[in-house]
Amino acid sequence: MKRIYIFAAIAFCFFGNLSLGDDTTAVSYRSDIAPILLDSCLACHGPKKAEGGYRVDTYDELLKAGDSGELPIAASPDQVSEFLRRITSDDESERMPAENEALAPEQIELIKKWIAAGAKFDGENPGQSLALVIPPARYADPPEVYGQAIPITAATFSPDGKQIVTSGYHELVIWNTEDAKLVRRIKNVGQRVFALAFSSDGQTLAVGCGQPGRSGEVRLIDFNAGDVTSVIARTSDVVLDLAYRPGTNELAIASADSTIRIVNLDNLQESRTIASHADWVTAVAWSDDGTRLASASRDKSTKVYDGATGDLLSSYLGHGAAVRGVSILADNKQVVSVGADNKLHRWNVEGAAKVVEVGVGGEGHKLTRNGTNLFVPCSDNRLLRIDLTTNKIAQEYMGHGDWVLTACYQPTTAGGDDSHYVASGSFDGEVRIWNVADAAIVRQWIAKP
Repeated sequence: MKRIYIFAAIAFCFFGNLSLGDDTTAVSYRSDIAPILLDSCLACHGPKKAEGGYRVDTYDELLKAGDSGELPIAASPDQVSEFLRRITSDDESERMPAENEALAPEQIELIKKWIAAGAKFDGENPGQSLALVIPPARYADPPEVYGQAIPITAATFSPDGKQIVTSGYHELVIWNTEDAKLVRRIKNVGQRVFALAFSSDGQTLAVGCGQPGRSGEVRLIDFNAGDVTSVIARTSDVVLDLAYRPGTNELAIASADSTIRIVNLDNLQESRTIASHADWVTAVAWSDDGTRLASASRDKSTKVYDGATGDLLSSYLGHGAAVRGVSILADNKQVVSVGADNKLHRWNVEGAAKVVEVGVGGEGHKLTRNGTNLFVPCSDNRLLRIDLTTNKIAQEYMGHGDWVLTACYQPTTAGGDDSHYVASGSFDGEVRIWNVADAAIVRQWIAKP
């Protein structure tokens, strides 16, 4: 996961759309001012780092004086607003942003107009963070042709097994599994996509995405139409995983902001938030009956919760390293987890005691389980199938030239044969479809439009 964040930081430049307004257009805090604060001010004046004791991460904080005691936003036009004085100062020792380029004249003009009009808040909650108060973005279109392949950080078969959806840059890319031909592209998703899951009826595709260190969200997409129908669970950092709760219309969402959100998709409201981890929540998985939820985290722990209440039932600390993948076994009594210690751990929910461990040769990522078959993507360029009845590696799917980051399973009956396929995606942008039983390659291609 570290490589993915580094890649996202250096491979793409972000260009935000700036609404300049005009003399007759009211300036909006949500649409005009908050994006400027997020881009240019938050790094030095946020909840974790507040230079001069001053914060801008919410509207409420923006109005509070810092250590100087000067009023940041004046209550009337004839008073001096310290915030405006600082961003327009000719003295480099006072001008903000410090040690950076000054705000553009157009941005300063927006702030002046906003303050002159009363510095009003036009959102629902003045205590909301900048990432949440800014209206959901209409993202820029992806490039028509990629200059280079990007990591496949998420992939899933379509419900009928005839297509496979892979992560792209601000898009989802759909491929035909029979000939690896590009079928279509779904735009208007976050910069990087880390999680994909279909609803039980196969109509809605949930997409966990975002821009690392800046924002995250889940976009619900009408898969047939390719349209975004809703944006939920907006966060201050990327969404790393998600999972539909069996038998319900709830979605568990894991984020790099260290929380798990449970969203009721009937009303698109968060029904509960679980804040049990101290670092990124990298993976979530429901039990087969939906009564339990498991999570994995970069804080080196794996946890199990009551599915209905979110109460913590068990916490396993045996990895001693970041945990990347987790699955609850069919009996609800045991969990398997994998991570940066290069081992798969099988442990009891009651007492959080380890039962067995299996060396996997590299850092393991998100787990995919089908019955007693467990698929483990590994950083040593392999996908592994572990037989949970014997706790041994039953199959090695070899041939990728880079880290295997994701896997998805799809049983098919093509040609009348009861064959079963698993697909894997790697850091270098390659997708491979394998026959589960003998690890034979069915199809392989670089998923680069």
